Amino acid sequence: MISTPDGRYFVVKGQLWRCTNPALDEATRQRLVHALMDARRAVKAAKASSDPQQLSAARQQVQCAKVALGERGPVWWDDGSPDFNRYQVANTPYAEWYEKHLDMKPQ
Repeated sequence: MISTPDGRYFVVKGQLWRCTNPALDEATRQRLVHALMDARRAVKAAKASSDPQQLSAARQQVQCAKVALGERGPVWWDDGSPDFNRYQVANTPYAEWYEKHLDMKPQ
């Protein structure tokens, strides 16, 4: 996993994913990460139970945790730059940086 030079995204399989807001204090970040993991376990349990209402509620918990972490919802930076969360890196201003990074990786 690599992060963009500005620390806003990490790249997985050529796709950008927004990083957690670095302004969160460690205790808050840990609490929210634990809430996210609990919510993901709830999604798994809801899928196993085949209960659509339970699944919907669990997915909403995931969404709330990710928004609180800054990974979804309003961006946590304030310079007016657009959000490229979930974009293919090749279709963003990070494309040239990413290509250079790939060229530097050992084969």
